[in-house]
Amino acid sequence: MSTPARDTATGLDLAALDTIADAVESGAGLPEVVRAAARALDASLVLSDRAGAVMAVAARSQADERALLSDAPGVEALELRVADEPVGLLRLRARAEPGPALLRLVCALIASEVERVRAPERASEQALTTFVRTLMARELDDRDGAIARGAELGLALDDGATVLVARAHSLVPEDDGWHARLLTVAVRGARSVAPGVVGCPVERHGPPASGAEAALVLPGVTEAAAARAADAVLRELQAALPGHTFAIGRSRPVTDPLDLHRAGHEALLAANVAEGDAARPVLAFEETGAYRLLLSAMSEDPAELQRFYAETVEPLVAYDEQYETDLVQTVEAFLDADGNVAGTAQRLFTHRHTVRYRLERVRELSGLDVGSTDGREKLSLGLKAMRVLGIAHRGGPASEAGAGGGRVPRRSATGRTTNA
Repeated sequence: MSTPARDTATGLDLAALDTIADAVESGAGLPEVVRAAARALDASLVLSDRAGAVMAVAARSQADERALLSDAPGVEALELRVADEPVGLLRLRARAEPGPALLRLVCALIASEVERVRAPERASEQALTTFVRTLMARELDDRDGAIARGAELGLALDDGATVLVARAHSLVPEDDGWHARLLTVAVRGARSVAPGVVGCPVERHGPPASGAEAALVLPGVTEAAAARAADAVLRELQAALPGHTFAIGRSRPVTDPLDLHRAGHEALLAANVAEGDAARPVLAFEETGAYRLLLSAMSEDPAELQRFYAETVEPLVAYDEQYETDLVQTVEAFLDADGNVAGTAQRLFTHRHTVRYRLERVRELSGLDVGSTDGREKLSLGLKAMRVLGIAHRGGPASEAGAGGGRVPRRSATGRTTNA
């Protein structure tokens, strides 16, 4: 019995659905499934995975394809999900309005096919991610076994490796898919210099919602090649993820795969320090200076480092975030200016009286006097602890008026505007 052309109850084009089902059942592959879907919907389509990689195209011309990929007017982006998990994105430009029931069924069929095609690849990626995390956590103690397992998963560790940590923060509203794109783009950039690179997402406790992080293992490369790879990662990220800030940390090379945990800590420390220095988004562990002295504290007793930060700089960070002031930046500038108020004011493009007021507020909040050697030393170490711990400072810009001696308007308990 032939399939009716259209279901009179629902208005669905059953012949079109039958064509898509034939492509799925025959194992013709995603490109053929997408082409059948394009015919069913009378539309041009581009299918990409959740990381943004194009998997199939059904367009009338190259110009049509470019329009779809650039989200030109008239292009609709539909998220594909399986069991409420995003698996990809379907960009569609229809020549006639498809029925909502037909569109929903087509999207469900394509999503299921994407899930089926990607399942073995994801299993392999998960195994590699688990192995890399095991090495980073120092849970393996058999060097030969680690090298053999790495070889099974396509990671050559015979000649050691270098670790990169790539971190991004979104400055614009984004869908969750950009977190996966960060890893894909970072790996692509590193592989342009070191083909054997593998990467995995970094899961940190309590990360800010705007941030994502990836760790890359560069097997057997020289320090110079690792530096070029880090630069390539930054270039790729800047091109692929506009509206984001980036920090790239690079470890020293290790010759023993069992030392990858140390390399991971070094790369993380370098990324933490780079995040606080907009002028140097790419930083090697060797370039972190005095911050290196705190690496063992971060590795062995991060709680103690956290306590020191809480006793010194955290009150300033909290005040900056609440009142949009720049106490932390003022302390940094004051220390960089060797304790000179005029030099600090020049660096911050503000009045000396404003600087003095802020430093007095620092003393009141932290109990540390920048006029004393002990106070300056503790504040300097507190700032370094903040960077080493990866705590991003989100204060400022300052809203003090210079004529007001740097006082920040705030609400009193009675609701009146007062000066802080």
